[in-house]
Amino acid sequence: MDTRPLLIVDGANVVGSRPDGWWRDRAGAAARLRDALVPLAEAGVPPELPPPIEVVLVVEGAARGVAAVPGVGVVAAPGSGDDTMVELVAAAAARRRSVVVTADRELRARVRALGAEVHGPRWLPRDG
Repeated sequence: MDTRPLLIVDGANVVGSRPDGWWRDRAGAAARLRDALVPLAEAGVPPELPPPIEVVLVVEGAARGVAAVPGVGVVAAPGSGDDTMVELVAAAAARRRSVVVTADRELRARVRALGAEVHGPRWLPRDG
């Protein structure tokens, strides 16, 4: 059983939190976010989330084609990204700590009800 904390990142929400032109290339913006998350698997997000951690980026819509890379798993939501993140938290809830990164108020409430911790997009260390 994997006991590493699970960090679930709401790709659409985190990408959308920075007005850097992401709307012109949603898949490219999601891939840049994925790449920026790679160091977190080994470094964690000190002091709140010490390493090692499992990092999962949830993508939807035009970003569904973004592939996983070593250090960051990518889950392409078949429908609602929020529903997919709730399912991931529910599946991990009894076995390990789950941390969700999103600014979406409704999603925050849903995953907190399942025992997840929640942080906003600015909590993540990111380049660019």
